[in-house]
Order: sequence, then C-alpha cells, then structure tokens
Amino acid sequence: MDTSLPLTLLGGITPQQFMQRYWQKKPLLIRQAVAGFKPLLSRAQLMEMASRDDVESRMVVHGAKGWRLSHGPFGRRAFPPLTQPKWTFLVQGVDLHDQNVHQLMQQFRFVPDARLDDLMISYATDGGGVGPHFDSYDVFLLQAHGQRRWRIGRQKDLSLEEGVPLKILSNFEPEMEYVLEPGDMLYLPPKYAHDGIAVGECMTYSIGFKVPARDQMGTELLQRLVDDPEDCIGPDTLYKDPQQTAVDKPALMPEALQAFARDALCGKLRAALADTDLQNQVLGEHLTEPKAAVWFEPGDEANDLSAGLALDKRTRMLYDQKHVYINGESYRAGGADAKLMRTLADQRGLDAKAIQKVSHDALGLLESWCEAGWAHPVAGQS
Repeated sequence: MDTSLPLTLLGGITPQQFMQRYWQKKPLLIRQAVAGFKPLLSRAQLMEMASRDDVESRMVVHGAKGWRLSHGPFGRRAFPPLTQPKWTFLVQGVDLHDQNVHQLMQQFRFVPDARLDDLMISYATDGGGVGPHFDSYDVFLLQAHGQRRWRIGRQKDLSLEEGVPLKILSNFEPEMEYVLEPGDMLYLPPKYAHDGIAVGECMTYSIGFKVPARDQMGTELLQRLVDDPEDCIGPDTLYKDPQQTAVDKPALMPEALQAFARDALCGKLRAALADTDLQNQVLGEHLTEPKAAVWFEPGDEANDLSAGLALDKRTRMLYDQKHVYINGESYRAGGADAKLMRTLADQRGLDAKAIQKVSHDALGLLESWCEAGWAHPVAGQS
C-alpha cells in the first residue's frame, strides 16, 4: 500500500495524514468511506456463526428489568423476536471465518499488523445497543446496514453504573451526535466515550486494534524467557556447600542457599535483558500466537506451489530484521529467502514468479506451512 496516496476509505486524505492528524488523537467522521457498501454476511449467516463453538459471540438485551448479557454459542431459539426492540448480538473475529470480511479488513493495513486485531459485527433491532461506554483501543465503526445514531464525547468522569453486567458509563456527557448510513464510518481513538443506538434494524462492523498492557506484556515475555532457560544462561551449576556447619536450627534457611538462588535469578534476568535479539524473538512469537479458539485444517501433503500460495485468513505473520514469525513460531531469515518471506508477510501471498526464486529449503518450509493449513497453494491455470 502506498501510504502517500489519498484513500476514499479515509475521506480523501492519505494514510500518512490520517496517522499524523487523527490516530490516537481525535475522532474522524467519513461519509461514504465505502460507497454503496452492503453487508458481507446476512443476518441469518451471522446467527449461524453465533451458534458455533469456535466463534465468540454475545447478546445484550435492554428491557424493563434493565440490562441482560449472555454469551454464545446461541441456538436459533435463543434470539428474541426480530420485532422486539432494544436487543443486539455481537460476533467477534468474523475476519477469521469469512474470506470477504477478511479482505475488507486488509484495507486497514496502513496500521501495523502487530496492532490490527479483528473485525466484529453487531446486529441490532430498533433501539438496540450496549450502552454508553469507552474502549481502551482504537476502533473504526463502519455502518453496513440500516442506521445507527452515535453520540460521542471526551468523557472525564469514567465511573460506571453499579450492578450492571456491562461497563456502562454512569454520567455520560455527549458532545457530538451523528447518524451513520450504510458506507459511512466513524473513527474513535482510545477512551473516547460513545453510545451507538440502532435506528430501526441495523448492522455495524467494528475494526478493532490490539492494545498490549505494559504489565501484561512484560509478564508474558518474561514467562517465555524463563520457559527456555538454555537461551539465558549457560550449563547448569549445582549448589555446593562444603563449608556448611552442623546446625541446631534445622528449619532455618541457609543464607548461602538464598544467595545462590538470587544469583541464579539475577544472572538469568541479566542475560535475558542483555539479549535484545532474544527479546524480539519472544515478542514476535507472542504477537503471532493464534487466538485460543483458532485451529487450522491440515492441507494436502502433495502441495504444488508452482502457481503461488496465499496465507490462510487466520494466519498471523510478522517479521523483523533477523526473523520471520508465523502463528507463534519464529525462524531465522537472511538473504534472498528473507526478502521473499517478508513479501509474503506484507502481501499475504507469493505469485508464481516469486516462488521460482525460493530456495529448496525455503520451499520445503512453505510446503510444511501448507500441510499445516497455515497457507494454501494457488490453483494453477488449466
């Protein structure tokens, strides 16, 4: 993607301009971001998806007794009548299960893949919504069907209603209001309060982004480092205490043993903190780890890649200067093969001309990814 070219998706500004002016800074309303847009999945298809064990879904009903939240999978009879107002159901990660939705999400890759999370679809009857709230992440709200009224504001009071199963702001103070038609899109930065209410039957696509918490990510990376001790310290050293005297307080912890443990821990951490290459490696593995509900169908062992290959829509692939990362695994990469692997990650595919340049070893790796279902051969012309 040439980030210096204007995009209709962004209202005629370039991705570079959007990131400089709006990203994590202020909202942007884009009328007809996707002109003539129609839902990529019908209501019935979305309901069927919400019935599956491998799909995360929720239902929110706002009635006389207040808010009610339930989690899928949902049987067909679990849904209220379509004539009943003020209910909605939301299906998470639809891009992992539908190729057309996956392709739509690719239009937002002017933001690094390491930050791009998933596309959620929400269906609502008249008056349906999830209440005024804020998200900790950036989001693009693309209207797919019907109308939705959005009220937004820079909320200072973030206190929440008590006794409610949703995180609903108790003192929401909107500053702006927009009604979105199909094809319109609203970008909101993190913690910008918003309340979307369906005007009649409606469907909204939410493109969300990952926001790693510092403590959580630090814990995850540290855990991955300590799970692989040979990467941090040398050969094992056994504790020795030839000068240990006889004791009359056997339950007292030996100070020498405590010092030995501290030295082992500090030595391990020092080695890990000094090895930035190792830190980058475990980060790449962490960021490409598939979500818990994702699994891949094994492919054919006899893969013909002569016409090219494409990554599976569920595959996550990143790279840095020394490694390529795919679905939680890392590979050292250099030379011409590294360049081709980076092209595969950026373009999510390689054509026949590129495949001809792949070395024998790299071709074997690509074939193994196809066997695992991480990628798929492109059908050749007959």
